[in-house]
Amino acid sequence: MTKEFETKAIRTSFDTNKREEHSTALYLTSSYVFEDAEEMRAKFAGELEGNIYSRYSNSNTTELIEKMKALEGVEAGWATASGMAAIFTTFGALLQSGDHVLACKSVFGSTHNVLTKILPKWGITYTYVDVNNTESWEDAIQENTKVVFVETPTNPGLDIIDLEWLSELARKHQLISIIDNCFATPYLQQPIEFGFDLILHSATKYLDGQGRVTGGLILGKQSLIDQVEAFARHSGPALSPFNAWIISKSLETLSIRMDRHCENALKLAIWLEDHEEVALVKYPHLPSHPNYVIAKKQMKQGGGIVSFELKGGLTSGRNFLNQLAMISLTANLGDTRSIATHPASTTHSKLSEEERMELGITPGLIRISVGLEHINDIINDIEKALKQ
Repeated sequence: MTKEFETKAIRTSFDTNKREEHSTALYLTSSYVFEDAEEMRAKFAGELEGNIYSRYSNSNTTELIEKMKALEGVEAGWATASGMAAIFTTFGALLQSGDHVLACKSVFGSTHNVLTKILPKWGITYTYVDVNNTESWEDAIQENTKVVFVETPTNPGLDIIDLEWLSELARKHQLISIIDNCFATPYLQQPIEFGFDLILHSATKYLDGQGRVTGGLILGKQSLIDQVEAFARHSGPALSPFNAWIISKSLETLSIRMDRHCENALKLAIWLEDHEEVALVKYPHLPSHPNYVIAKKQMKQGGGIVSFELKGGLTSGRNFLNQLAMISLTANLGDTRSIATHPASTTHSKLSEEERMELGITPGLIRISVGLEHINDIINDIEKALKQ
């Protein structure tokens, strides 16, 4: 019998020692011993399964991967030390000099730097395509295009891409389709159902959900994860056993937390739409969102992020942050605590003004990662900041 999402998140476990602990133990070890020389040889040769060295595998990282495989509905996975390690490891494993990446314009600032500054050093090129101009995607595919990479919802503009349409386009041109599913999590959106090949996560965000550790995950087809593993075993972006244990335990409450994040975010978005100081509100499950119908089709709920534009531009954006009393100003999202960010001066500050405007990152844009506090307290804090 297929277990429901919540049950998979709690009951999927992996413990090589199979002792009496109800909660999986921590395996804080860098290496493992072997019974004899033959077992050692066989494990190194890949003839026998088992742990060799924690840069390769560890019982805690294995349990986390097994849980995420079950939640995303995929064949295989690999864990990394951060979300950006997951993105760079994926590109490093799958791309060769001369390859080309097709990506949506709206990507996280560090992902932008990987695509525009790091990969070109090895002869890997890229083309950005407007998220909302689907006709331009096929025209941008080149003979050497290998990968199509997207975020949806995007960071920080919360644009929505039709995953079913894009995966069909990728298959038509024999491209590897990759999605950063960090904002939605597998509880709200499972890209494998729409035909995607690889799913990436910054586990630092909602998967941990409490701002404690960093981590990343790469999930998808076995043939692609085999290439990721071959690259990662020797380049070393390994997730620590302790962080894997923390994230794995956090997954047990992911559905409950996401329900509250989404409930609070939708209430905040509706309230902001009627505020006189707010020019525009973006939230996937608001009827005013340009891609509301698609968001409803592929996302169970609208997520925990709300973006809105203040009428006063850059000055208003910074003043707003300075007036917040409860909501945190920090470089993270997906926390139990609400977080406010001004993307133009922080996460996307390295982009030129022209690049930011192309991505819809206006001077007055504010991104709120809506936490689990009572919604009245969240709204009251924002209302006072807007008044002041």
